Amino acid sequence: MLLVTIPHSGEKVPVEANWLAGLPETVLMCDVDRYVDRLYEATLKKLAIPWIKTEWHRYVADLNRIPDDIDCDSVLGSHHPQGRFSRGFHWSVTTQNDRLMNQPMPRELHDKLVQLIYEPFHAEVRALSERLKKEGAKELYHIDAHSMPSRGTVMHRDPGQWRAEIVISDCQGKSCSKKFRDLVIAAYVIAGFRVGYNWPYLGGRLTEQYGHPESGHHAIQVELNRSLYMNEESKQWNAQNAKEIELKIANALAYIQRELKGFV
Repeated sequence: MLLVTIPHSGEKVPVEANWLAGLPETVLMCDVDRYVDRLYEATLKKLAIPWIKTEWHRYVADLNRIPDDIDCDSVLGSHHPQGRFSRGFHWSVTTQNDRLMNQPMPRELHDKLVQLIYEPFHAEVRALSERLKKEGAKELYHIDAHSMPSRGTVMHRDPGQWRAEIVISDCQGKSCSKKFRDLVIAAYVIAGFRVGYNWPYLGGRLTEQYGHPESGHHAIQVELNRSLYMNEESKQWNAQNAKEIELKIANALAYIQRELKGFV
């Protein structure tokens, strides 16, 4: 059974995150996977693929991290040193090195945001996984859908490098079977994308948490190059290009779903 999570497309900022108030849109949306849900949702509904997304902004609480991915820049009293998790559970700087937080939040606020944003999302993922298993799914095949800048910034592992159109990551072969990895790569290649593997992304906390192929849950991260469907400077939707990308994604998902029926 195929399922999809989209953890970084949300743009809602809770009132408690007042440090983000008044930021220019280009800064506030710098690292949001803006429009990824829009590109995937129609196909997910058409193919009846179970999926989960969030409404919340990743700078407030990043669902592809864990609550302990904090440092003394983001949460008072953290045992992690300054700069250890500047782009961790709470982002203190963007990947363009724009400052987001001028002072760390109290531990009480951190705990509140964990309960408001992190726990409900992951509870929903766990509940969906359990429901699918009870309904007869012997193996779960999980795509975690993201987007990425077209070029690495100084804050990335690949500064200045131009990237593939799709980057597939599986925690260096640990989060899913080779068979599923090869299927996902083939699906996006056949759909017309240039695909990279485990560079510059290796996979995130979601693939780490859920990717346990020995237990029947295969998780893989799929990063989509933002230049394909949006203006990376203004952060605005490119309707003409996006239509083609949406169709390619639809073809990739349909191929994966169809081929999974033959998996043993």
